[in-house]
Amino acid sequence: MNPVRQRNRLLPWYIGIAIVIPAVIYVGYQLRASDCTVPTPAVFLVLVAIPIVYLVLMYLTLTSQR
Repeated sequence: MNPVRQRNRLLPWYIGIAIVIPAVIYVGYQLRASDCTVPTPAVFLVLVAIPIVYLVLMYLTLTSQR
């Protein structure tokens, strides 16, 4: 029988970070470059709050699994 290889439980979280960070940087750049008149709270929500909440919930889910 082949031995079962343990994989890192946080690998999907690392992949998520690798996707979220460049996406946030790109959206922030586009908002800055286009002189968008979106209100500051909306920009904060899109560029900071939502990615942080997503990553925290994803981390908690992955670390609670056995």
